[in-house]
Amino acid sequence: MTVQGSENSSRRGRRSSTMGGMPTNDMPWWRWRSNVRSALHMLSDPGFQRDCWLAGREEYGDVTDAVYRLVEDTWLDNWSADKYVGTIFRDAEEAALVDAAVLRVLRIMHEVGPDALVSAYLDHPGWPEAVRAARDAHVRLAVSDGENPDEAPRTLEVLRILTRSAS
Repeated sequence: MTVQGSENSSRRGRRSSTMGGMPTNDMPWWRWRSNVRSALHMLSDPGFQRDCWLAGREEYGDVTDAVYRLVEDTWLDNWSADKYVGTIFRDAEEAALVDAAVLRVLRIMHEVGPDALVSAYLDHPGWPEAVRAARDAHVRLAVSDGENPDEAPRTLEVLRILTRSAS
């Protein structure tokens, strides 16, 4: 079962506007980091994938939603996470781990298609490697932020609440 296009989707209709090819800073760095961490968390947890994505639990979105959170505002599908060292990522090691995860996940997405069933991702022969890379990045970022990497992923609604702009 797939939940593509659910009401709780984190996907937006288009990317942020750009200035000279670089996205304008329409989102604070900590919101970017939260979105990247959320995506890596879901992509790194096979139990979550089975119990939530395969089961069609809409409050978490789907694989494609997670990939979009990973790359949408950061453009990590176009350039290296190293570009964000000192803003979204604390150091080159965090950036390298995120790059490794992004490349593995995007390779699979391009092979199976963005609107494929969840099972097409999870059954792909490269998926375990993508999960390991996402886990390495997720653990590093969570520990750097003083959080337990083994807590359950947050729903998209909780992520929205946590990333609201402070007024």
